[in-house]
Amino acid sequence: MAALIRAARTAQHLAVRALTVHGLAHPITLALLAAASTAAARAWEAGHQVTDIHPAGTASSPGTHPGAAPYGPSRRP
Repeated sequence: MAALIRAARTAQHLAVRALTVHGLAHPITLALLAAASTAAARAWEAGHQVTDIHPAGTASSPGTHPGAAPYGPSRRP
């Protein structure tokens, strides 16, 4: 089961790298995004939660940098 999580994380990282290097419309990026979504779907169907793939303690989680709103934009008057 841990292999599914590892595969989903790896596919996601590869897709983000391709996106950064090639842009969204590049065929390699699109193929890697498809592979990442497929890997995530397989992990989900095996009973894993989204938090297994995206742990809350990572730097990319909402609210982890100073001044960040915990769930979306701030609505201060």
